Amino acid sequence: MIIVGAFEAKTHLSQLLDQVAQGEEITITRHGEPVAKLVAPRSLTDRRQVAQQIAETRKSRKGQDRGRKPGTGLHELIAAGRKY
Repeated sequence: MIIVGAFEAKTHLSQLLDQVAQGEEITITRHGEPVAKLVAPRSLTDRRQVAQQIAETRKSRKGQDRGRKPGTGLHELIAAGRKY
């Protein structure tokens, strides 16, 4: 987390926004007291987390046969899943 004074935040706002877009959280202070926080919108953060989780899941599943035998149809897989 980055902490900046109000004057510095006003002077360097575009740079601070670039840092926020990269995932940083910035606290703005006035006379040493926190008065505001710059954070990325929730939807952007959630999308990044979801995309990262999907990528990790795909990576972990790569090369696994998932229990399907050659010639097994969709109905057999559904019926087998209902047993558990």
